[in-house]
Amino acid sequence: MTGAPFPLLAFDTSAAHCAAALVTPRGLFQRYEQMQKGQAERLMPLLEDLLDEAAISWPQLAALAVGIGPGNFTGVRIAVAAARGLALGLRLPLAGISTFELMRDPASPEAHSAELVSLAAPRGEAFVQPFRFGDAQAAPMLIDPANPPAWLAMPGRMRITGHRADEIAPRFAAEAAPGELADIPARLIRVASWKFATGRQSLTAGVNRPAPLYAKPPDAAPPSDPPPVILDAPPDQSPDQSPDRTPPSDERHPDKRNEA
Repeated sequence: MTGAPFPLLAFDTSAAHCAAALVTPRGLFQRYEQMQKGQAERLMPLLEDLLDEAAISWPQLAALAVGIGPGNFTGVRIAVAAARGLALGLRLPLAGISTFELMRDPASPEAHSAELVSLAAPRGEAFVQPFRFGDAQAAPMLIDPANPPAWLAMPGRMRITGHRADEIAPRFAAEAAPGELADIPARLIRVASWKFATGRQSLTAGVNRPAPLYAKPPDAAPPSDPPPVILDAPPDQSPDQSPDRTPPSDERHPDKRNEA
């Protein structure tokens, strides 16, 4: 894409995969490996393999991009931490790409004035985020696709993109574009190139520090049981003066002290 920095390296570990893509004047190089665990150990060797294939060294890179989720909590943090470390060490601009942005049509990222993007969520629900001409308009929300809230309606002709879009769309008389996320490496590069080329992402190193995007708070919660009560010693009595303290042997036998 005209105006985008090349070579551009992008990667993502927000789900059960390691995905990476590198675009250079020679073309597009991609890697995608499915894995339930081990992304932390596999990510950097995979990126090294990609650079070797393209005959590019780390100092030759012009920019980086990273998937920020939502997705697997640990997986998102692995990629974001790696990207921020590389951007700092190499002094490169870094773009954060959300999974919602990846789900949108990469061929027409500025299309649609009223688009609701949907991702699969646990327990049959969906995470949704509204977009206008490619820009997010609000934070992600958790909904029931079978009964989406009416307040999600947007002015104009709505389009619902992604997970269970055909179930969500009738509520808003919207166009439905159902689908699940695929071709992640190529989508990463296209969205990142578009954000750099349109000025949505600065080309100055250090300006942007992407953070993980969480669509909901962690499932873990603090315990509901009250904390244990800590009993204090009586005001005039320190713990060492408690009545049941057994005195040292020389206090029990004073004559032994004299013998000593």
